[in-house]
Amino acid sequence: MSLSIGQAAPTFKANATVKGGDFKEVSLSDYKGKWVVLFFYPLDFTFVCPTEIQGFNANLSKFKEMGAEVIGCSTDSVFSHKAWYEHGLGDIDFPILGDNNLKVSYAYNVLDEEKGLAYRGTFVIDPDGILRSLVVNDLPVGRSVDETLRTVQALQSGELTPCEWKPGGKTLGKA
Repeated sequence: MSLSIGQAAPTFKANATVKGGDFKEVSLSDYKGKWVVLFFYPLDFTFVCPTEIQGFNANLSKFKEMGAEVIGCSTDSVFSHKAWYEHGLGDIDFPILGDNNLKVSYAYNVLDEEKGLAYRGTFVIDPDGILRSLVVNDLPVGRSVDETLRTVQALQSGELTPCEWKPGGKTLGKA
């Protein structure tokens, strides 16, 4: 399966672990009208993954100020997520999908089928449900939350943004 910028983001409905370790069904359609940052990580109880999850959590207010919601996803179950919350990760303020049936990871083309886990994919979806950015890293390479924030800001600007552009910086005109 191939994903392309400008196409509708694959829809999903999955159980998620939410703040407090509760469970809730989450669907992409729940976020219609909002920007969404959907990120995938390989496994709970690992070394790089908590740095990314805690990084998104620490910056969640910045995403929300931009009208963006964050959703995490791994191929672990919601029960594994809950255990991780309670034994090391701490409480997280955004939902983390339990994709143990591998459907969401497969739909977003980040599934390593041989290993049964997701690569580190980051997807920015606009308020109309259109895929606007996708970045996929190999398993050992953590992503940059700052770059994800900058990407959302650049997309929301509606401008042509040069290399290393930051909000308030000079743009190159309308996109």
